[in-house]
Formats: sequence, structure tokens, C-alpha cells
Amino acid sequence: MGNIIKKICCIGAGYVGGPTMAVIAEKCPEIEVYVVDMNAERIKKWNDDDLSKLPVFEPGLSEVISKCRNKNLFFTTELKKNLASSDMVFISVNTPTKTRGVGAGQASDLKWIEASARQIAEYAQGHTIVIEKSTLPVKTAQTIKKILMEANQDNSPLKNNLKSFSILSNPEFLAEGTAISDLKNPDRVLIGGEDDKAINALISIYKKWVNKEKIITTDLWSSELSKLVANAFLAQRISSINSISALCEKTGADIKDVSIATGTDKRIGKYFLNAGPGFGGSCFKKDISNLVYICNYYGLAEVSSYWQKVIDINSWQKRRISKIIIEKLFNTLSGKKISVLGFSFKANTNDTRESPSIDICRDLMEEGANISIYDPKVKESQVSAALNIDTFNNSLGYKNFKFASSLNDCMKDSYAVIVLTEWEEFAHLDWDQIYSMMIKPAWIFDTRSIVDKAKVDKAGFNFWRIGS
Repeated sequence: MGNIIKKICCIGAGYVGGPTMAVIAEKCPEIEVYVVDMNAERIKKWNDDDLSKLPVFEPGLSEVISKCRNKNLFFTTELKKNLASSDMVFISVNTPTKTRGVGAGQASDLKWIEASARQIAEYAQGHTIVIEKSTLPVKTAQTIKKILMEANQDNSPLKNNLKSFSILSNPEFLAEGTAISDLKNPDRVLIGGEDDKAINALISIYKKWVNKEKIITTDLWSSELSKLVANAFLAQRISSINSISALCEKTGADIKDVSIATGTDKRIGKYFLNAGPGFGGSCFKKDISNLVYICNYYGLAEVSSYWQKVIDINSWQKRRISKIIIEKLFNTLSGKKISVLGFSFKANTNDTRESPSIDICRDLMEEGANISIYDPKVKESQVSAALNIDTFNNSLGYKNFKFASSLNDCMKDSYAVIVLTEWEEFAHLDWDQIYSMMIKPAWIFDTRSIVDKAKVDKAGFNFWRIGS
């Protein structure tokens, strides 16, 4: 086989596949990289001359795409021929939580993983290194391996063109909003596998820009579990600090001071200690749910309940914020316009998956509020889909959602402003002007601790800040 990789195919052009392959293409100009997706509309956006239309917003991504696209980086729907001619295939497809059947609400739905494995088994030629990139349950590699090996045996025409496969686990550790910098300067690159030649082939790619000391090799199962555990630990920190934010509000302490004092302990560290409306994104809830399911499967009830509590606190934090807003606005929101600043689950991304804004907005809409939402990167169609707005409005009997095209449009004649995403521009607003266009008494609810309290107090606002 050798360790020389000439062509890579990635199945899946989403938040992981697109940026990861773009950086590999930039750092390895001698390798042809093909990103394949059956969603033709998504591929069209990846190929659009207007880089603002890329389906994924990440700082620095458009520059990498502009540099490499149609040179050694290609986005296409042509799966068969690219699988047939690739030395290495990354599986980077969606693994949503099951909505029905065994494990519903906790276990990962692996239908796209299985479909990808069957496509690789059918179309790949010669020896192919197959790499799990999606976040997966432990032992998924075993499933992929079984499909690849048995499909090879059962397909008699292959006897004249024997196929062989090596399976590796190479989980991503990307934070949305900093994905490109995370890819270019990772804390670590984790590779799990049993085939030393395949492992070395993948190492040879990463060594083009990553120090060898940062490349960790393990067995397949440790690699798969490490991804779930990393996300679980990060989410745990968020739920921990959010639980303390509620205690601060009751006792008169300030969560920002507590976070700083706690984070200066080198055993703890300062990261992921910012209180907020709860964690979101595609991975945290899904991965912890998967961890809960696995623990229950192996009879570890106490471990399962421990990790379930991280999710429970996250849900409780969102409900708690909704209740505070309702109480401060005289326990009635009927017909009141409420301005929501930010709908992505965090700043510097257009990803709305599991965003705290979804549940909080729905809570307020159920109370009769007219919600006006502004986000600098999220599109109206994303918000409507996330809120399931057509079904929701039909159930209520009236429409109480508007997507604002500007900040002024969002906040004019509103009773309250809720900061739900920590976009930098929300920290530097003209609160005097905003106050003049709002219904009095006007409120600001700062769930991200980015608003200057002195300025909003001077403007005349009633002000609530999380953990204070």
C-alpha cells in the first residue's frame, strides 16, 4: 500500500467535512481533496462565487476556500467515481439522536454511517483507508468494518478486483466559531486504529502542519470514546457554572467574580466558566445522551444518572430564564413585542442546532409575546425551521414571530431586549437611542454578561444580568 496518499474523498459537506477538508487541501497541495454530498443545494453553495453564501460560516473559512477551491479542493455530488479513485475516505455525515425505537432520545441514529459504509463497500477499488470523522458511539468502527468486509466477500464480481480496507477513528475536536484556527493549530490530533500502515498514512498528512508531539494514537475504541468524553466534560463545566449563577442571584454574589476566582486555580482553568442560557450546538446534548445510553446499556445506572443531570441542568437553565423574563414583565406577555438579539447557539457561527434561543423563544411565544429576532449571520429560513414556526403558529391560532432585518427594526416599540448570543456588536450598542424607541418601562435581559451595566442604567433601562 505505502503511505503516499494522492486523493481523498470526504462523504459529507457539513460543519465538519467542509472546513476540515478545506484545511487539509490548503496544507497538502499535492493531494486532491473531493468533498461529496448528495444535497445538491448544499454543494451549489460551496461552489458559489459569492463566498458569503457558503453553507457554513466560520471566520477564516472563505479565505481557505478561495485559495484552494477548484485547484485541489472540489465540492461535488459525484460519489461513485470519487470513491473508486480515492486512497482515503473520510466519513463525515450527520449522526442525529434517534427519535423513535430502541434508544429513542438518547442513542445515535447511524443510518447515514451505515449507508456510507455500504457505498464505500460497493464503489471503492483496491485498498482504501476509511476514517470515521463523525461523532460516533463506541464500537461503531466494528459495524463499519463488518459491512465493508462482508460486502466484499458477498460480491462475486470483486474476485477479479479484490478490495481491502483499513478502518481508523479520527474524531474532530472543533469549536464552532474557531474551527479554522482549531484545525490549523489543534490541541491534539487523535487517531485510533489497528493498522500501523494506515495510521502512518494519516499521520503523514497531519505532520505537514501539526507537531508530531500533538498526534496521539490509540486503539479504535479509546478514540471513539474520547470524543464523547471530551464533549461531556466541557458541557459539564457549562452546567456547573450555570447552576452556580442561580445561586449567585439568590445570595447577592456575582457569577463573573466567582468565575474569575475559580478559574485562576490552575487545577481548574478559566475556560468554559462563563455563565449563560445553556449549551447548544450539534454535539454536546447528543454526545451526552449517547453516553447516558451506553452507560445504561452496560448496567452503569449511577454513571448514567450522573451525566443525565448535566442535560437536566441545561434544560432547567433555559426554563429559569424564561420564567424570570415573564415575572419581570408583570407576569403577562400577551401582545408585547420582545426583541431577541442572537439566535445562533454562540457567536461567530451561523449554526442554530440546539440553540438556547429556540426553547426560550418558544416559551415566550407560548405566553403570547410577539418575538422579533435579529442575528447577523442566521437566515430567516433557519429561524423558522428551528422554531417549527408554521406548525407552532397554527397551534396558537395567530402569528407572533418576526425576523428583523436590522437592529432598529428589531427593537422599535418593544418592551424588552433579550441578549441570547454573545455577538461582539451587541456589546457596543447605542442604548440611549434604543431606549428612546422602546415602550416604557423598558427592560434588558443580558444572558451573556456582555452589556455595559453603567450605560444601560444611565439610559434608563431596567436591567437583569445572569448570575448577578
